[in-house]
Amino acid sequence: MSLEKIQELLHKHKLVEGMVHSQHTPRQEIVETLVHRQHLAEIESLLKKLPVVEIAAILEALTIDDAKLLWQKTPEERKNEILWEVPDTLREQVAGIQEPDFADSQINAFELADGRLRQVSVTCRKDLDGFQPIWIDLLSASPAERLYVGRHFGLELPDPGDETDLEVSTRFHVEETNDIYLHSNFLLDKYDHSRSVPVAFILHEGILFSLRNEELPVFRLQRQRARTRPGYVTDNFDLLIDLYGADVEYSADSLEDIYRTLSKVGKQVLSEKMSDQEAATVLAEIAEVEDLNGQIRSNILDTQRALGFLMQSRILSKRQVIDIKQILRNIESLNSHTAFLFDKINFLMDATIGFININQNGRVNQLTVLGVVFMPINILAGIGGMSEFSMMTAGIPWPFAYGAFIVGMALIGCGTFIGLKHFESKKIKQVVNGKGRK
Repeated sequence: MSLEKIQELLHKHKLVEGMVHSQHTPRQEIVETLVHRQHLAEIESLLKKLPVVEIAAILEALTIDDAKLLWQKTPEERKNEILWEVPDTLREQVAGIQEPDFADSQINAFELADGRLRQVSVTCRKDLDGFQPIWIDLLSASPAERLYVGRHFGLELPDPGDETDLEVSTRFHVEETNDIYLHSNFLLDKYDHSRSVPVAFILHEGILFSLRNEELPVFRLQRQRARTRPGYVTDNFDLLIDLYGADVEYSADSLEDIYRTLSKVGKQVLSEKMSDQEAATVLAEIAEVEDLNGQIRSNILDTQRALGFLMQSRILSKRQVIDIKQILRNIESLNSHTAFLFDKINFLMDATIGFININQNGRVNQLTVLGVVFMPINILAGIGGMSEFSMMTAGIPWPFAYGAFIVGMALIGCGTFIGLKHFESKKIKQVVNGKGRK
């Protein structure tokens, strides 16, 4: 449908252009300009709405002249994406020497040099020619970019976001080509929001491919360590194991932040008084750290599965197996810490809710006291409004009669209030003395 529309617009454009050129009028240039703008504006409007893959298919279906004309009217911001989708032959015919580059994505490629990782700048497809990397890290790569990089190295690179739909048992597997595929969640602990970011790993012919859609502190730390420490990594398995180890360290740092937050919250909860507003703030902080603690526990459990899978594959060296066992011991210690934090969170949650209940009970108690105090006063007020009271005080001037009546009601109210307070204090003393005897 879109191809037919593009062909129709191009045909109209050529037809009207030929008619204008065959006529020699003083306003020929003006008419020609208006006709050009009308048809080309329709083409540009249509190209802005079509997907990149469909535009590439339309370019392949058109003649070379029509494809060149259509390419000239393609919005500049979409040309790079289209170049990834068209064949190289067609690209050279319509775009010349222009090649697609990694515009919005970030590809970090590393090779081993003198026992250290050396980063190689990858901005276009030619940068990958003749390059022997040990690690290729793709950040926010488009499907076309993943397809090209995968074909260049002879494998298929998945979308890390799609891998989250897989069952846990299928996230770690070995293909028939002996390529190892792993999918794990890495913690991204931000001040305003913490979440898990899916990362896909592929071990292929001595190269570690990592694919993710968000930047992670663990990857920045790994790149820095590998560049500054000679002999830190020797192969792609070392890189993968160290990435998992760095994720465990990052989770441990986040647990320390939870400890500090809970210590601050604990001081508020264990204070003598807490208003409802303060309790609401405390509950929000507790809910936030509880969610972060759950994320950490889930991530380290996922890391534990991945490391267990690598050990079962029996393709690691003894040194790498020892490193994995140390990481697993660290994970076990973190599991005990997260369990302790869950208990502490539950205690602080219950204590905070207890303060809220105490505040509510205090308000209900005040209402009860007021109701008891004013109950006899209400009875007397009802009696005072009856006609019998007027008959009883017929010989007394009404200001004195009603004044004495009001004073009597006040004395009765005060007496009731004092009696209630005396009863409460006596009850408290009995409870205290009973505990003292025990």
